[in-house]
Amino acid sequence: MTTDFRSELLASGLLVDTGVDGLYGRSGTFEKVVRGVDDLVTSAGTDQRASVLHFPAVIARHVLERSGYLRSFPDLLGSVSVFEGGDDLHAELLERLARGGNWAGLLTPSDVALCSAACHPLYPSCSGRLPAGGHRFEVFGHCFRHEPSLDPARMQAFRMHEFVYLGDPDGAVAHRDLWLERSADLLSGLGLAVDAVIANDPFFGRAGQMLASSQRAETLKYEIVCVTNPDSQPTAISSSNYHLDHFGIGFKIESANGDVAHTACVGFGVERITLALLGTHGLDPGTWPSGVRSRLWP
Repeated sequence: MTTDFRSELLASGLLVDTGVDGLYGRSGTFEKVVRGVDDLVTSAGTDQRASVLHFPAVIARHVLERSGYLRSFPDLLGSVSVFEGGDDLHAELLERLARGGNWAGLLTPSDVALCSAACHPLYPSCSGRLPAGGHRFEVFGHCFRHEPSLDPARMQAFRMHEFVYLGDPDGAVAHRDLWLERSADLLSGLGLAVDAVIANDPFFGRAGQMLASSQRAETLKYEIVCVTNPDSQPTAISSSNYHLDHFGIGFKIESANGDVAHTACVGFGVERITLALLGTHGLDPGTWPSGVRSRLWP
């Protein structure tokens, strides 16, 4: 059971329970594995000559709106609210707090939201015309998705390490296909039993079901799946995605010839990869196979 694996992770101190399902503290040992995975992914993309960007856990609210995430995944997003009242409203807030009332109802939505995909804050900075050959980015980001679960592989707060391409359709497809193969090789090289499968995003509602069917029919999204422990079902630890012109339209990005830009990305879920390694090789990285350790910490 996933709860058994979770119990082992908590008992070992690798994860720390915060009292909210899917939200954990991480030990130094856990973070050492995360850093090793990050470094390995970076080394796999050195030939991309990508511009490196790190983004925070919050984005401008207008980016959430223009990305289409609000329309497609309202059940997963998180918005940041703040207190903007005076003394009277503060007194009411304290009174509600004292009696266990809804003090959050007195807060006002801010102009920032929680980032749900590491590449989303990238696109506004690329508005306009791209150079010949497009542009490649290596992106690190903190993400939030509201799907509380006892499955440690389904965290609400997690990190993504991505390689993103913006340019013409052929370049986007080539980027997606290159990284589909490259990510499978990288992860299997860590001793993980992985498989590449056609997938779709978890679009919301009836209209979302049609979008998901279209996404699968056009084979726009592939996932590299792996079990995180012997008792779990395979889950995605990496995905390769072709977005068509979705972000090109939303953020007014043009290819070098003036057409609407197409984009593609590969994303590595570093916490999920770390969990897969712990589930496969054991909770003590010091006992992992030497070939795995030498790849993560050369």
